Parts: sequence; structure tokens; C-alpha cells
Amino acid sequence: MSAASSKSKSYALPLITLTSLFFMWGFITCMNDVLIPHLKNLFQLSYLQAMLVQFCFFGAYFIGSLIYFIISYYKGDPINKIGYKSGILLGLVVSAIGCALFYPAASYATYGLFLGALFVLGLGFTLLQISANAYVSLLGPEESASSRLNLTQAFNALGTTIAPVLGGYLILEFFATNGVVTAESTKIPYLVFAGLFILLGVIIYFVKLPEFTSEAIESKGLGALKFTNLKLGVLGIFFYVGGEVAIGSFIVSFLKQHDIAGFTEAVSKNYLALYWGGAMIGRFLGAISLNKGIGAGKKAIYMLLTAAAVFGVILSIVDLTFAQISYFLIFIVLNLLAFMVGKSSPGRTLALFAGVNVILLLITIFTGGHLAMWTILAIGLFNSIMYSNIYTLAIAGLGKYTSQGSSLLVMAILGGAVIPVIQGAVADFAGIQKALFLPALCYVYIVYFGYYCWKHLSHIELDAPAKGGH
Repeated sequence: MSAASSKSKSYALPLITLTSLFFMWGFITCMNDVLIPHLKNLFQLSYLQAMLVQFCFFGAYFIGSLIYFIISYYKGDPINKIGYKSGILLGLVVSAIGCALFYPAASYATYGLFLGALFVLGLGFTLLQISANAYVSLLGPEESASSRLNLTQAFNALGTTIAPVLGGYLILEFFATNGVVTAESTKIPYLVFAGLFILLGVIIYFVKLPEFTSEAIESKGLGALKFTNLKLGVLGIFFYVGGEVAIGSFIVSFLKQHDIAGFTEAVSKNYLALYWGGAMIGRFLGAISLNKGIGAGKKAIYMLLTAAAVFGVILSIVDLTFAQISYFLIFIVLNLLAFMVGKSSPGRTLALFAGVNVILLLITIFTGGHLAMWTILAIGLFNSIMYSNIYTLAIAGLGKYTSQGSSLLVMAILGGAVIPVIQGAVADFAGIQKALFLPALCYVYIVYFGYYCWKHLSHIELDAPAKGGH
């Protein structure tokens, strides 16, 4: 079935089903930010050693996608052979196995086993990343693919927002032994997560999902790399994921510092939810902003109402009062203004948002107290549209090389493994605040990439990823 013929179909049920997958996917990924301080205290780790959590998890993305790329290069695209649905189901099974491996890791209280479980979990998410993102882009008209991807990623961000609060409560409080957090605290929560992945797999198995086929693309060479925007975009994904993950991984430890906020881990996890919640707000706003079927006036009203509604959802999730998070509203207004200045141009908006993040990080580095706390939390708002915009810009105009380019972009998620480890080493030597120069440099590159695409890709239709032979 081609994308063109799909326009007359209704894909509401498949899209709702996949949205629940994106939610779980985001929830478990963000649990790493809760695990890092937990495991750091439990095993008396340095910041560098604690960042091996992200190294193993996101390193699996690189290794998994590299294996996938090699297979597709020599044998043909595996997902195209077994189907998107089978690819998603396989990813869910591997993810469930990764979660279940936390049980023996906790039983033996061995850091290496925890890292092994995270690596297997990352392999499962690699399959989901390759299958689900492309599948969502096919579930409806091509011109609204980017808007759909932003919408599903918004629910992914809902998972990342809830995870620090609910997951943090389960590990740091509910399953703690007499108030003491032990390795055993992760046993039951991750078994529950494994069960939920299996349950979701059963649901997807019985839901009738439409099948799509691809025409064959050239099997020899690396044709995608002849496109400058793809080569620059691979680095863009590397630095974006690296910067976002590095900041999220350090927020709990950052807020525990007495010259910043002096919060406990139990309190800090609620503020961590604001960082990921900001991404959720921005992604919902991005889904509206990129929808060209809505007039400018209605867009502004819808975005304002959506921002207020999602902020209300976040307020209901976190264990904080309105007074405690009211300052966040200032940055939401700033985010809305940035969308207006971006004028729905992916390159221009990307460069603008990355520039704002550079400024926010510099304020975080050179100040202290609650000002530094709020500026680092606000970064999530401006991270929001970066992945979808970088992805869209990177594969714009690739045609038959789109699938090949997409696999290279998934490999670039390796940034989530490398950047946090380097930042951990810098933090051990110079402290957390100075280590934040590293993600600031990541965003400087994204400013360049966004500006390049704004100036050089205006002749290409960027509202939806080009899907070549689909």
C-alpha cells in the first residue's frame, strides 16, 4: 500500500495503539535518570562510572542499528521483509527481556548486571525506534507526517514526565527497605515494566495494523551520504541526544547541591519531571505549529490553550504546589514567543531554540541558586521539537535513499552514550556546573545546522519527511 492510497483510510486505532507504545518507551527511557543517582549511591560510583548507565543504554542504539544497517546492506531491509508490525513486536519482546534482567541484577547486587540489562533494553528500543517512527509517518497523508510524529512524541514526553515522579516514588520510597534504598528496590518495578511491554505486545498483535511495502532501493554504496544535509543531520542527532540526555542525567545531582537548591532526591525527581514535561509542552505546540491546515489566528489560540492545559497536567502529576513551579510559566511564554518568531520554519525554529538553550546553559553555569535551577529546567521546553526537526531536515530530498539515511540517524543516537560519559569525567574533575559547557557546545552545533538548513533547504518541502519508495 502506498502513502498516496493511504489518504483515504482511517488510521485512528493504529495511531492510538502506537501512541501508547511511545508513552511506555519514553517512561522507561527516563527511568535512567532516576537509576543514575540511585546506583551512584548504592555502589559508591564516581560521576563517570554512573554515566555508564547511559553509555550502555544508548550504546545499544548504535550497535543495534549498525547490525541492522549491515544486514540491510547485504541482505535487504529486515523490517521490509517481516513487516513493521513484526518489527515492533520483536522490539517489545527484547525490551521486556531487558526489564526482566533487572531481577537477577538486583538479586546479586552487581553493577555490571544492571548495565547488561540496560544494554538489552536499549537493543529492544533500537528495534522500536527503527520500526515505529517510520510506521507513524506512513499512517496518514504525507503532508501531515511531521505533525503526527510530533504528536506521538508528545505522548513519549508524557511518559518521560511521569517516570521521575512515579518511577522515582517506587524505587526511592515505596520499595525502599525501612527507608533505605537498596538494589532490591528495582526488582518489582522492572518486572512490572516487563509485564506491561508483553501486554502491549499482545494488544498490538491482535489489533489490525495496515501493511505497507517498499520498492527496492539501490543496494550498493552509501548514496545517502552524498547529501550534505544528511551528513550534517547525523551530527545534529548525535549532539542533540547527547546534550539532552547529559543534562537530564545530572539534574537530580545538580539540584542536590546546597548552592543551587539543596533538595533531596525525592524532591529533585519532581523537578526533573518539569524538565521532561517542558519537552511534552513543546511537542504538543510543535504538532499544532507544523499543521498547515490551521490558520495563524486559530493556531495562536490553540497553542495558548494547549500550553495551559498541559501545564495543568504536569501540575497534577508532580508533588509540588503551583507556587513552587509558577516561575516555569515565564519560560512557557518565552517558548510560545519563540514559536511565533520561528514562523513554522523547521530550520529557523531549530536554530532559534538551540540558541536559547545555549543562553540558558550559560546562565546556569555562571549563576547559582534558584535562577540556575530554573534555567536548566527550562531547557526541556526548547529541546522539544529538536529531534523531529533535525530528522525532517536531515532526510529532506533524499528520495530513494531515505531509509538508508534514517538508519544512519538512528546510529547517531550514540551521542546519548558518549556525551554523558565525557560530561561525567569533566564533572569529577571540575564540578557539575562547569561540565555543562559540554552540552552548551552541542547546542552551538545545532544552531549552525538549523541555520544551514534554513538558508539552503528552502526549496525542498520540509513539512513531512520524504519517504522515497514508500
